Amino acid sequence: MKRRDLIKNLEKMGCIFVRHGWKHDWYQNPKTKISQPIPRHREIKEQLAKHIIKMLTDNENSNA
Repeated sequence: MKRRDLIKNLEKMGCIFVRHGWKHDWYQNPKTKISQPIPRHREIKEQLAKHIIKMLTDNENSNA
């Protein structure tokens, strides 16, 4: 998955950019306060992209 596509998906879900790390950017779901690092590579492995999306959205659904 392209990095820019992953970030677009995260922003559509309401996640916000938090900060720049050394090799990663950090995004946070403001509802759950969970943050995840996003690597700064053009291509992100599909399995990693799914994991990031799951971590930033899964807890939101379980609290409902």
